[in-house]
Amino acid sequence: MHRRPVAAGAGVGLLATLITWFVAVGIVNDLTTSFPALDIQAATGLLAVVVLLVVMNWFFHKVYWGGWIALHNRRKKDLLRDADSPETSGGRLLWGMGLLGFSSLYREGFEVVLFLQSYRLRLGGAIVLEGVLLGLLFTAIVAALTFVAHRRLPYRRMLVLTGVLLGGVLLVMVGEEAQEMQLAHWLPTTNIDWLAHIPAWMGVWFSVFPTVETLSAQGIAALFIVGSYWLVRLPAWRQQCQAECAAELESVDGKKHCTPLCVSATVCQPLKVADAIRRR
Repeated sequence: MHRRPVAAGAGVGLLATLITWFVAVGIVNDLTTSFPALDIQAATGLLAVVVLLVVMNWFFHKVYWGGWIALHNRRKKDLLRDADSPETSGGRLLWGMGLLGFSSLYREGFEVVLFLQSYRLRLGGAIVLEGVLLGLLFTAIVAALTFVAHRRLPYRRMLVLTGVLLGGVLLVMVGEEAQEMQLAHWLPTTNIDWLAHIPAWMGVWFSVFPTVETLSAQGIAALFIVGSYWLVRLPAWRQQCQAECAAELESVDGKKHCTPLCVSATVCQPLKVADAIRRR
């Protein structure tokens, strides 16, 4: 009984996303009459990169998975618990469930609308529509397997694959954006002569261009991806490493030691620390 208001709220969120799309298209089209097209493409591309960086940050730091989804689940549990209270009206429960479905979908839809404006300007609305329909098809398949067929999918592997795809998309988008900023004269163009033999398809498919600015931007993006992953994993590795060190050193003198060598699982060397204690 509580699925219907959530689904209705999600439907309203989808409708609001479509309205936001047309509003954004109208604003961007109005801007193209006042500013050069290359500047608009560079600006919208930069906005798309920022949106993707925010998504990557949420993805790696589990703010989205551990915070946003947990907030929605907690809100849902609170609404269901309050449903048993005589002080809670049925209308309030329906509105709460509806808002839950609306916020869950519209937040994602708003990000997608901002993200796709750059591609709409560069490739046209028809290509963007084909991509959106393909994405909706795969989303519908996952939804059918989960809610209709009640199949348990390998969500962890799917998340890992999503993270890899996001990283690849970010590298391509950063290369495209750097080139667009060069065309708009926002960035200088410093050609690398010994890379001039790079085939044209590398630029078309992977946005790899033989210039210092584009390759440097993609290198910084790669460092951001790797650094974000290690920054998130480092506390867990350090905690595991300290536990292993403590267990190893406890067998030496019956006490647990905290050692600065426990930075990550690959750096921790509890046996060497134990030997040093024995020599004291």
